[in-house]
Amino acid sequence: MWSRQIPFRVDIAGIIEIMGSSLYSRMDTPIRELIQNAYDAILRRRCRDLQFRGRIDICQDADAGTLTFSDDGVGLTADEAEQYLGTLGIGMTGLLKGRQPTAAKAIVAGDAEGLVGQFGIGLFSAFMLADFLRVESRSDDSDEGVCWEAGPGSEIRLSSTSRSQAGTSVTLHLKPQFRMWCESVESLEAAIREFADFLPVPIHVNDRPARANVINAPWFEPTPESESLEMALADYFNEAPLDVIPIRMEHPLSIAGALYVSPQRTPGFADESTVAVTVRRMVISRRVRDLLPAWGTFFRGILELEDGTPVASREDLVRDENFRALRRTLEEHLYQHLEGLAEQPGSRLESIVTWHRYHFAGASLSEARLRQLMRKVYRFQTSCGPMLLDDILNRSAADPLYESEAETVVWYNADRRQERYLDDLFSRINVPCVHAVRSFEESLLAAMLADQDNGAELRQATPSAPNFSRTVLGMTDPEDLSAAWQDYFSCVEARVMTASLAAGPPVAAFLNDRYELARTFDELRREGDIPTGFQRLIDAHFRQAPVGRNEVVLNRAHRLVQNALRGGISSPLASVLRVLVMNTLTAAGATRSAKAAAVQAEDLDWIADALRGPGA
Repeated sequence: MWSRQIPFRVDIAGIIEIMGSSLYSRMDTPIRELIQNAYDAILRRRCRDLQFRGRIDICQDADAGTLTFSDDGVGLTADEAEQYLGTLGIGMTGLLKGRQPTAAKAIVAGDAEGLVGQFGIGLFSAFMLADFLRVESRSDDSDEGVCWEAGPGSEIRLSSTSRSQAGTSVTLHLKPQFRMWCESVESLEAAIREFADFLPVPIHVNDRPARANVINAPWFEPTPESESLEMALADYFNEAPLDVIPIRMEHPLSIAGALYVSPQRTPGFADESTVAVTVRRMVISRRVRDLLPAWGTFFRGILELEDGTPVASREDLVRDENFRALRRTLEEHLYQHLEGLAEQPGSRLESIVTWHRYHFAGASLSEARLRQLMRKVYRFQTSCGPMLLDDILNRSAADPLYESEAETVVWYNADRRQERYLDDLFSRINVPCVHAVRSFEESLLAAMLADQDNGAELRQATPSAPNFSRTVLGMTDPEDLSAAWQDYFSCVEARVMTASLAAGPPVAAFLNDRYELARTFDELRREGDIPTGFQRLIDAHFRQAPVGRNEVVLNRAHRLVQNALRGGISSPLASVLRVLVMNTLTAAGATRSAKAAAVQAEDLDWIADALRGPGA
């Protein structure tokens, strides 16, 4: 038995390859990393000299194929350059922020306040673009400069230099395929704007007097002017906000910035909420997911999150407890803003909800607090026009002659093809019928009624629903047809009944949207167009909610129906009645089978022959 300790061996070239292919997703990432290192160095010098401002310079040399990042920050001593630049995973900023052992922290001077970097890998990211690096630096409390040089291998050359000013310069000798970074000013400035537009240190390219970054933005101000904030957001995100929500808080978490309601209307509700995030003004990502609530897919914006923790690549935030706390805080802020709009006179919230109608409706299915907001502004389409739920309830009192339990009955229609017909029916009794022609609206209506638990009952507007025949159709004495007549109408694939209607056509048809959907799937299955796995899902769906049938009412008060029923199934009027039933179903939107079409053709021939008479 034996044991021994052996050191970790790191293949630097392999690590660099991993960083390029796995750690970072963008090839312009080294630009961000080197700017970040320069910024951290400037902040550390500011801690020692409160009057110091600092600047970052980036210079292109197309002839030499180099790109140089320079700062006038705190700089490095020879010992610091040897210890930190050549050791992957030990970074100066990381030491200051408490990620390294106490003994190591003790030798580092400065303050960690405001620093972003911490992982000790930023410099090595430069090898994604370069095959050779040269770092020249001089500490602000040293008279001697140091030069650090390295290629992609494991050897590093350290030497003295006569650098006269404090600060650091990092020169990248670019690989041939990345020479664009030393040739194209436009590409370089675009990368600066992408990552460092708001960094509170001026960045200059090629010694130009004008800075390349914006630095200031209204959403970082303590009390931004509303119009300038809206214009700045519109310019940054290239779309006009429908509503702007400034955010400025210190407790329980530090959050600054602004969110807005986007005018983009993406179908469905699966689009993820995204927001641009900066940490100490450095852009982490323009599309951080999961930070905003799932129901807020229409919100966009930019937030400065001092309490956010960047991942090692600094392209996203760590999903830690701080992140979850930020998410909860932002959701509460958004709710309070929308609830405040709901209490204000005017129609701002209603306009927003109308614009993002289906987003709000779909999201409200699982969010009770959002449904309470929707109750105040969401207008359902009804036979009496768009109406709020409370207005629907006020006009839907149940008839006490027929209802013993329900105080309110809300009628709804789930089939767009039935809208016009039901509008006419309900106009006679001055009661609204809600056209919940999208399945989520039916579910939303049911959820809203369940929230208040006031005895309101939701019923679909079909003859099979309790008291629909009496209260809406004015129907009396409904009954099913005889077996012979049921067999005669079997080709129409609907439930056929008779009743006396106070007024109306000889035939009334009511569709069951689930029945029509099931018929469509049956036809596809017979043709072999549905995959086996999808068919199992369909079967499970209809097992959970059994399919009813289309319904037809023959009006016994109409002379045509009276005479046809009196003459029996062998009379020409029976064929006339069957053709009328088929046409009424088709007009309502029902699918006609091949069998029904063939029967109708036979009926028409029989009617034509009967009308010609004997000897014609």
